Amino acid sequence: MLAIVAYALLFHLSIVRGSSMVPGIHDGDRILVDHLSYVLGDVRRGDVVVLRCPLDPSLDYIKRVIALPGDEVRIDDGRVFVNGERIEEPYVAADEDEGGEGERRARLCERVESDHFFVLGDNRDHSSDSREFGQVPRDYLRGRVDFRVWPPERAGTVR
Repeated sequence: MLAIVAYALLFHLSIVRGSSMVPGIHDGDRILVDHLSYVLGDVRRGDVVVLRCPLDPSLDYIKRVIALPGDEVRIDDGRVFVNGERIEEPYVAADEDEGGEGERRARLCERVESDHFFVLGDNRDHSSDSREFGQVPRDYLRGRVDFRVWPPERAGTVR
């Protein structure tokens, strides 16, 4: 009984809907959301998070944190720069790395506000993210995703 209570307090099982995080996370994957992670620790660049959608807080989205408060984020022709340095993104499909669909490759440059985060889906051409809905307030973060539990052949750590 104690283990069940601890699990309920620490994690929430969620089913992914959509393809915004392909190739790493797929539609129908079951993930564990650690909803205490940001109560006890800081958000880090690269974290995969579940958040309330800023345009409709009744919806949960799964995205990757790209930039932290105070960071300058720039997107230029599909390449992402944080504080002037191009970030390595091994989780983004190679063919989406550069080029691609016009408006999804548009230029963007902004500084992340205090207590906000800039998030992107790994499937950049098919993701509703900070390019569309803006920066995400800290209190919209539901938790960090570290593990996928289903399907069994892809169960394990989420990177």
